[in-house]
Amino acid sequence: MPGRHFLQIPGPTNVPDRVLRAMDLPTMDHRGPKFGELGQRVLEGMRSVFKTEGRVVIYPASGTGAWEAALVNTLSPGDRVLMFETGHFATLWKGLAERIGVVPEFIAGDWRSGADPAAIGARLAEDKTHEIKAVCVVHNETSTGCTSRIDEVRKAIDEAGHPALLMVDTISSLASIDYRHDEWGVDVTVAGSQKGLMLPPGLSFNAVSEKALAASKTAKLPRSYWSWDEMEGPNGTGFFPYTPATNLLYGLAEAVDMLHEEGLDNVFARHQRHGRAARKAVAAWGLETVCANPEHYSGSLTAVFVPEGHSADNFRKVTLENFNMSLGNGLAKLADRVFRIGHLGDFNDLMLMGTLSGVEMGMELAGLPYRRGGAQAALDSLTGREQVQAAGEAAE
Repeated sequence: MPGRHFLQIPGPTNVPDRVLRAMDLPTMDHRGPKFGELGQRVLEGMRSVFKTEGRVVIYPASGTGAWEAALVNTLSPGDRVLMFETGHFATLWKGLAERIGVVPEFIAGDWRSGADPAAIGARLAEDKTHEIKAVCVVHNETSTGCTSRIDEVRKAIDEAGHPALLMVDTISSLASIDYRHDEWGVDVTVAGSQKGLMLPPGLSFNAVSEKALAASKTAKLPRSYWSWDEMEGPNGTGFFPYTPATNLLYGLAEAVDMLHEEGLDNVFARHQRHGRAARKAVAAWGLETVCANPEHYSGSLTAVFVPEGHSADNFRKVTLENFNMSLGNGLAKLADRVFRIGHLGDFNDLMLMGTLSGVEMGMELAGLPYRRGGAQAALDSLTGREQVQAAGEAAE
């Protein structure tokens, strides 16, 4: 088809040209002095993105590997962990915990909001003997478009007087939604390269607190590839204990530079602005977002219910075939009921308007019931016309 493909799933995201060009270099000697400089550059750069003064570990892996690394470095067989059911990816992390010999306790959720700090705090307050060793929360649930308030979760843990580690998945929020590893008292933050960091899949990360490092000294779950201890010595001079994903690290260095040039606060504001405009479009279409709690709206993606009796997957198929645009599918119990619009990473106003126009045209061709005008509502939100109209109405 003529024109470019619109990749509007919530990750992997579009890789900017600067990052592609940075990766398009000869592979260097990963034991040579030039690589040590690159390694130190990306490790320090990622500290700034996580907003931490502590250690960052980089793996050649997907985010799932970083999930496992967080658990095996800090826990022992049979340890209990408290998790919150925010959606499909929180459920997958629970399944991984079970398979490696940890005992997760899952607080049930409805997949329409983020984690409930009060429920977490109440359960920890009941745990008088401190059998729960960690609390695991997904910051931005990619299957639903709901963002949890990690600062409030930290407060709930503190108010319960509980020593559990706090582990947070930021795979679809890091470098897209405001996140503060040190300030919020997070012990292990998990992340991946293919979303807000604007890279292809293949790198994953742990940001690690001193408390988590202390826990790793007595943790007894088997670990080798994922071991923080194995990384510590080589990382001190920018190297890795095994072959790193060299060309992805070239790209990571460029991506971090791009984030700093824009400014992280500006990056976060841009994502929030695009999320707000996308939700204005959904409301104008007469449809409903999966996230039902305005306090938990995501800046990274918007998940949308299709009308009852209609197929989200057929709509996505029609949209792809006619407009060369990929939208995210519904996962697990949301399968065929939901489509997901990714608006994260290297993304601007025109890309959002192209995406929302494609959604509107796709709904027309697929025969989904909707009201016209969603793209215009988003345009009004982006240009400020919405605020001007509201001010005029208030003056009247």
